[in-house]
Parts: sequence; structure tokens; C-alpha cells
Amino acid sequence: MTDSLVEIRDLHFAYGDRSVLRGINLSIPRGKVVAILGVSGCGKTTLLRHVGGQLRPARGQVKFDGQVVHELDNDALYAMRRKMGMMFQVSGLFSDLSVFDNIAYPMREHTDLPEDVIHDLVLMKLHAVGLRGAHALRTSELSGGMERRVALARAIALDPRLIMYDEPFAGLDPISLNTIANLIRRLNDALGLTSIVVTYDVSESLKVADYVYFIHDGVVVAEGEASAMGDSTDPFVHQFVHAEPDGPVAFQYPSRPFGEELDISAAASGIKPTA
Repeated sequence: MTDSLVEIRDLHFAYGDRSVLRGINLSIPRGKVVAILGVSGCGKTTLLRHVGGQLRPARGQVKFDGQVVHELDNDALYAMRRKMGMMFQVSGLFSDLSVFDNIAYPMREHTDLPEDVIHDLVLMKLHAVGLRGAHALRTSELSGGMERRVALARAIALDPRLIMYDEPFAGLDPISLNTIANLIRRLNDALGLTSIVVTYDVSESLKVADYVYFIHDGVVVAEGEASAMGDSTDPFVHQFVHAEPDGPVAFQYPSRPFGEELDISAAASGIKPTA
């Protein structure tokens, strides 16, 4: 994969004693939609926070548009983030602002555009996600699907080079889910963006993505063209794509044998284990 907007090399990170990323290597090519898949808690959101410069790696590096993110000073990091858009897991809209003002906020914060230009740009962004007629609504008046679309409109407010989607399909009904998935693909191609979709939703991500990385236990365990993942013989990919209970991903969190736990519990309570 060449001409990458984002390059991640040997990325390590831990929360205290708990190691989360153990040597991640991946590239995000310009103009493509790349999905990063893995079970909950595998480090997908942590990876996005490194791309945005919210976290600093213990080892390794993240490059955005040729710049090493953790080496930037505050001003350079601020300027870099203006080239990124983010759609958060829980949308992250300002509850005390209208839909219009939520979209206008980054324009007012980061540009010197006059209000009449901002007005037209906001309506254009909302039109792109099918919600121009909802510009005067409060966020409390939005359905879950509408809220995600407003969040998407805000993510593209400043015409970023990169948009990061953190679990964009979580909690949506099938119609809203399909709408968001189609918008991700359509906006990426129409606006010439680069998109990272972090999710555990296999079926939708494989429909919209060009390339897929699978993360497990802090490393990339598989990767490839999205169109080829359904027929993959890789054990991890096969288990994940087909939602099978048995495979490399264990259902039980690591622990001592269950029988030992029962014996210890019984001994502590003074109950003699039965044979």
C-alpha cells in the first residue's frame, strides 16, 4: 500500500501495567476507506487517539502526512488536527446548541469566515447527510440515526483530509446503519477524503471499506482487501467474519481452571468439595 496519509510503525502503548498495543504496523492510503476490526477492548480507539495526538506512544511512531505526530509541539499539533475530522462513538454533539450551531462551531472556532458564508456552508454539509431541513432542531429532538448524521456533518465541516469513525454503527437500527454506511462511502469518494473506520461490525465495514486490518492482542493479525475477507481461510478472520464462538478469540477472560477456583472458594468458606 503506497502513498499513505497515515503510517503506523511498531506502535506500543500501555495503560499502567496493562499493555494494549504491542507493535502495531499499518498504513492508510490516501483516498481509501480502511476498516480496523477487532473485539471490544482490543485497542482500536486507543489507536485512533495516537493518530490524533491525544496519546503518546511508549515506543514506535505514528506519521500523519509525513509528520511524526508525537514530535509536534502544541501549535503544530493544533494545525494538524484541523486536517482531521472525528465522528465519536457517542456523537459528541453539544446538547445546548442547535443542529446548525453544532456544525457551525468548528467553522467559527478555526476560521475567520463571515457568518453568511458559514450559514451557506453549514446548510451544504447538512444537505450532504440529508438533514438540511433539520438545522433548527435541538439535539434532544434527534433520533439516534439523525444524531449520527449530524455528527458526520460536523466531522466534514472543515473539509478535512482524514476522517476517523469510532464505532459509527453501534446501537443503530438497520435502516440508520445502512444510511450511515452508505454516507461514509459516498462522502469519502465525493470529497476525496481518506477514512478510517474502527468497528466490530464486520458485515457493514466489509461493504464500505477498500482494505481491512484485524487487530487482536495488541498486534495486526490479518489484513487484506475487503472484498476477499469473506472467503479468507485465516483462522482469526474466519472466526470474526462468521461470528463463530470457537477459534483464536476466546470467550472467557484468561483465568485459572474453573475447578481450582471452585476448590479455593469452597476451602475459604469451610465447605468440603464433593468428589
